[in-house]
Amino acid sequence: MKSWVEISERRLLENLRAVRTLAGGEDSAGKQERAEVLGVIKANAYGHDAVKVAAILADAGLRWLGVADVEEGVRVRTAGSNRAPAKALAERGLPRQTMRILVMCGLDAEDCEKVLEQDLTPVVWTVEHVTMLERAAASAGKTAAVHLEIDSGMCRQGVDLAGVATVARRLAGSQWVRCEGVMSHLASAEVAGSEQTLRQQARFARAVQVVAAEGLRPAWLHLAASSAVDEGGTLAWMRELALSQGARVMVRAGIALYGYCVSTAMGVLRPRLQPVLTWKTRVIGVRETEVGESVGYGGTFTAASRMRLALLPVGYSDGLRRAASSGVGNGWVMIQGHRAAVVGRVSMNLTTVDITEIEGVEVGSEVVLLGEGVTADDHAAWSGTISYEILCGIRARRLEAGASPEVAE
Repeated sequence: MKSWVEISERRLLENLRAVRTLAGGEDSAGKQERAEVLGVIKANAYGHDAVKVAAILADAGLRWLGVADVEEGVRVRTAGSNRAPAKALAERGLPRQTMRILVMCGLDAEDCEKVLEQDLTPVVWTVEHVTMLERAAASAGKTAAVHLEIDSGMCRQGVDLAGVATVARRLAGSQWVRCEGVMSHLASAEVAGSEQTLRQQARFARAVQVVAAEGLRPAWLHLAASSAVDEGGTLAWMRELALSQGARVMVRAGIALYGYCVSTAMGVLRPRLQPVLTWKTRVIGVRETEVGESVGYGGTFTAASRMRLALLPVGYSDGLRRAASSGVGNGWVMIQGHRAAVVGRVSMNLTTVDITEIEGVEVGSEVVLLGEGVTADDHAAWSGTISYEILCGIRARRLEAGASPEVAE
């Protein structure tokens, strides 16, 4: 096996616990009510294996998951992660419930039948969305729950303030489509108190008022993702808005579940998080390099002294970014608890690292490409990007707990 990924269930659950703890709080009337946490597992759970993560979150009592599209939702549902929370409810002697799956990135006409068949909850923001879903629901004789997305300032997806009343009125008049939630997405949640966030909050509050004026009473309002939980202020504001509407707050936890948070300053959540994913490989070759010899494509690295090098069977086709090359991002891997610097350019399938000062490295030695001592934030810094992109770009075998990479296919 070229490389493999290991997932820490313990760390995933500890991160979930941290989000849940911070999602609690009091409203102005002193009422304690914890926000509902939706676990975002789109993009294969940010590279962590959506089916596996969904099962772990379900057994921990999470009732909502978020996916990008209907195809992802079907895959998770049919894999058996549709019962939630399995262990948590069983321990209390309560019946199992169906896991709710929110489809977050739009809806096509051909998706509607699967939405009804698999009990998925799509995000909608146009009259056309409502109409095509209504046809499918009427044909199936089954009501479809949806969440209405508001474009509060990202100019991405969602209905703007000028069109909210029209879509809300269409939803209010539908026999087959029920508006269960109203949501939006913050563009700069990681910046505490930013003018953009304040402007988006004001627009979202106005949109919620318009929705209510059209006769809709959504059960859920959600605006906060991981960075908003880390920043802290948005949740308190959301609780007040939800209280005024007789609704509950939902929090969409994505990257935080996996141990990372994009923030411009250390917030309340980030210090509590632990990376969940470890990406590993094994050394496939060891060699000595003499003074003056160049390494890799383009001869960008020339040995100034005698060196010992290890060859790794991974490269940019596997998600180890070319920007980790020496002289560019100056990346490294971890071998036996020590940094081994990348030497020369990362190529498509192979990477060379310096093991001159690390004793005992041989063919078969285990290498940590991402994990303890070298995080997704490190990879992102080399590449001028964010941890999300690094995690989503890893191409490696996902192992079941306790499986050996030697015997996996």
